[in-house]
Amino acid sequence: MGNGPEVKVDVYRPSTWPKYTKGMCEGCWAGCCTLPVEVSAFDLIRLEIITEDEAASSLKKVSRRLHAEGVIQSFSAKNQLFILEQRGGRDCIFLGAKDRLCTVYEKRPQVCRSFPKIGPKPGSCPQILKKHC
Repeated sequence: MGNGPEVKVDVYRPSTWPKYTKGMCEGCWAGCCTLPVEVSAFDLIRLEIITEDEAASSLKKVSRRLHAEGVIQSFSAKNQLFILEQRGGRDCIFLGAKDRLCTVYEKRPQVCRSFPKIGPKPGSCPQILKKHC
């Protein structure tokens, strides 16, 4: 028996996220990969989705193409950030459907590299254990 009611982690409610500790990723079902992912043009270049020439020309034009291709949901001209598309309105398009591992890990966006140091609740993690899925 614990000390009080069990608090279930809700990916969309950062107040329920536990503090990140080393090893939390082991046994997790990629809760962080269900959050919207903001990427820069540099991230898209690293992912080999756009070229440096495209990034230097018109990001609005790039955004229209990537939206039509199902790579992004939206683009903010104000902050020059794209939001990656999510499969089924939830999983990052680069999350493996069966193994739930990142399919572009070596090229992943900066926001993913920096998580959980940055994010909706810095230093915390929306860990989803496999047994809860």
